[in-house]
Amino acid sequence: MPAAITDHAAYWDHYAAGMPARTPEEALKTAFCWTQYEGHGPGDELLGDPATALELGFGRGNAVAALASKGVDATGIDLSQVQVDNAWAMWGHLPGATYLQADVTEFLTATDRRWDAIYSIFGAAWFTDPEQLFPRVRARLAPGGRFVFSHAQAVPGSYGVQGMYAGGFTGPQTWVYRWAYEPETWADMLRTHGFRDVRAWHEPAPTAGYVGTLIAIAHR
Repeated sequence: MPAAITDHAAYWDHYAAGMPARTPEEALKTAFCWTQYEGHGPGDELLGDPATALELGFGRGNAVAALASKGVDATGIDLSQVQVDNAWAMWGHLPGATYLQADVTEFLTATDRRWDAIYSIFGAAWFTDPEQLFPRVRARLAPGGRFVFSHAQAVPGSYGVQGMYAGGFTGPQTWVYRWAYEPETWADMLRTHGFRDVRAWHEPAPTAGYVGTLIAIAHR
């Protein structure tokens, strides 16, 4: 039986290739939204008023660009080189916007820089073991800094680590893991790792009965 194959960078490169193209003007209109519904839910006010910010898993790079356009020194990390190239092509003209290809845990371990805000919008905070991620995020936050992340609310009764195959269950065995918990569990985990003033909640969808969004905020 052949060995299973997993290539996380290839997984996200494949994902990036399927993302629809937008003009910069269109992208900035809904660049900073914590939920999966455009124009719905809170915006970048959840970060406070940071001078510096780091996004973990930036996708299109629009949120980094939105912050940079307001004068924030904003950096984005993504595992996909396709995402990095696309972000530089669209937003490289913006002073203060930086896009880097890296694994988030490796990057946070190696860097000695600190940020006023570290955040993830349906990004790497959803797809990284919190036992590995949370202490590294806290170490790289400036005193008083904020960590904010969001992802789809967990399927009731299905919590912890979960697997996702690429390619609609066809093709090579390429997968990623993601972590899903209820708000109270996320809050307890953040406090265990030394964060304070923690808040986690379900942001309701704009339509009753639709999938909501888990949002968490914690401070160093």
